[in-house]
Amino acid sequence: MSFDELLALPQFRLEQARKEEVLLDQLNQLTDYHRSHCPEYDRLVRIVFPRFKEARTLADLPYIPASLFKTHSLKSIPEDRIFKTLTSSGTTGQQVSQIALDAETARRQTTALSRIMTHVLGPERLPMMLIESSGLLKDRFRFSARSAGVLGMINFGRNHFYALDGDMSLNRRGLEAFLQAHGARPFAIFGFTFMVWEYLLRTVQSGEFDFRQGILIHSGGWKKLQDQTVSNEEFRRAWREKTGLEHIYNFYGMVEQVGSVFLEGEDACLYPPNFADVIIRNPNTFSESAPREIGIIQALSVVPLSYPGHSLLTEDQGLIEGIDVNACGRKGKAFRVIGRVPKAELRGCSDVHAVGVGA
Repeated sequence: MSFDELLALPQFRLEQARKEEVLLDQLNQLTDYHRSHCPEYDRLVRIVFPRFKEARTLADLPYIPASLFKTHSLKSIPEDRIFKTLTSSGTTGQQVSQIALDAETARRQTTALSRIMTHVLGPERLPMMLIESSGLLKDRFRFSARSAGVLGMINFGRNHFYALDGDMSLNRRGLEAFLQAHGARPFAIFGFTFMVWEYLLRTVQSGEFDFRQGILIHSGGWKKLQDQTVSNEEFRRAWREKTGLEHIYNFYGMVEQVGSVFLEGEDACLYPPNFADVIIRNPNTFSESAPREIGIIQALSVVPLSYPGHSLLTEDQGLIEGIDVNACGRKGKAFRVIGRVPKAELRGCSDVHAVGVGA
């Protein structure tokens, strides 16, 4: 089964055994491809996995730390084929990842993200509210993780309204006008979690605005909210009580695998799409952890062609809640992100703004 065939199937409907069979073949091919086209990656595999020839299971696939993209130029294309460069979030003094995309990888990312988001937004482009300032998108060649996230999401909406002014204050008049024009029918909302909480939800009064027809997609910034003892449950409860909003979908992703985001289900667990998966690894032995055992998240994706980002060890901890057991029909692994690996850098997209650094 090809990448495009995986996209064409209804997302989150492949049972785990079938998914592993399909992904294993493609990920083995990608490993060979990147070893042939990226000498630095090939050297890493030979040193860290000296006995590796071909993976027989997803857990056998070689992986590299996502943080290596901060210190090494890892790409599988020549310089003249770079279409755009993505950079990760980073506070002052931190290095950021540099992700080189060619036109085909950029296309695959956009198409993959579209298949995921239409699962909850529907096939039609909805009016969209962005909990952002319109001044964020400036450099059309080099994007931060935050600007790349916004740029990726605006493709799924129309009649875009940027809810924040340049000083990050809520544009109340504009918000009232948007809701008057579009609030009676479904509309989309996108923002990074901390910014949604800090600059919109905390500034409005209960009943001031009616968001009952809204569909919120949000991600990033949980570290800052956890410091304020705001859980996912509290975040959702506050939205319901203040605005009537019920349809809320968190997602987990990173700039090193843009396009392969893991979307929250109705059970508040995260689910990989057809073309991606996760492995949880024991932090001491790096062997695959059993379900419900906390370990380090390894993210797999068949999207990246221009750089060896198909099998990455993240700096996040998580656990598998179950496999093929979702009552709402989602198949595959249901997992949760527990938090950062101890001593990992503050790195969420909106965490960067939270400590006073622009995108």
